[in-house]
Amino acid sequence: MKLRPLLLDRFTAHLGRIALGCSILAAWQVAGVSGSFAQSAAPEGRAPAIRFVNNPEAAPEFALQTLDGKPLSLAGATGKVVLLNFWATWCGPCRLEIPDLIELQKQYKDQLQIIGLLVDVDDVEDAKKFVQDSGFNYPVAVATPQVRIAYGGISALPTVFVLDTQGRIVQKHIGLSDPRLYEIETRALLNLPIPFRVEKFEDTGEIFLKHADRATELPGVDFTKLSPEQKIAALHALNAEGCTCGCKLTLAQCRIYDSACGVSKGRADKIVADLRTADAAAPPDSPSKIPLPSPEMGIRKSP
Repeated sequence: MKLRPLLLDRFTAHLGRIALGCSILAAWQVAGVSGSFAQSAAPEGRAPAIRFVNNPEAAPEFALQTLDGKPLSLAGATGKVVLLNFWATWCGPCRLEIPDLIELQKQYKDQLQIIGLLVDVDDVEDAKKFVQDSGFNYPVAVATPQVRIAYGGISALPTVFVLDTQGRIVQKHIGLSDPRLYEIETRALLNLPIPFRVEKFEDTGEIFLKHADRATELPGVDFTKLSPEQKIAALHALNAEGCTCGCKLTLAQCRIYDSACGVSKGRADKIVADLRTADAAAPPDSPSKIPLPSPEMGIRKSP
């Protein structure tokens, strides 16, 4: 299967725009896409891979009106792959990917439905004019606060949720992505030929924040100097304590949701440091002071 020259030409153009601060590689890593797809070496004799969530969950439904007044819901795209794109007209990376999304919608019009959900809209009429002038061929609506919350708050733009034909979220991409990626994932979900393997991964908060308690690693948190028991205790504490930055999330969820948050980072570092100090201060022949997890904690020990 050969990718269309138009998308390949646009991909080349995208590479020249990385100076805008939208690292394609970083977007792949945050979204959980295989590093081999990001042009790192794949094992000899094996094709590179894309990754989808194992046992995906249904995407939250919504009922909105498009900018031209038509009803919009996920139910209207039943049986199709859906790219749910949270974006803004003032977002440079969002604007850069619009031509590729338009082309992708045109190419797979009977099997794919792209939906644009605007956030932080100052003037709906201006947004409507922008959409009209840009030649959008897929519906666009303004995301309500309730919709944004249902999809995890949307911490960065663009954010794209990939839904399979059963309406389940199988992947999430944050930031400007290679336009080939969306097409390859679409083809994979439609059981069309692709030059990639499809691997499955467990959601540990990358897709739904409620699954942060499954994570064995958290952004910006250094567990390397902890024993396995200490790491389990640290993860339990990070999932049990709420962050005080105002996000109303646990510390673990906040690290995943906003890795730049200094509040959750500082508190996480202190929890890790306190565990190391407590263990070091214990007499050599005394029982460990590290509380071992009970089965209901839901924390999986690192392999």
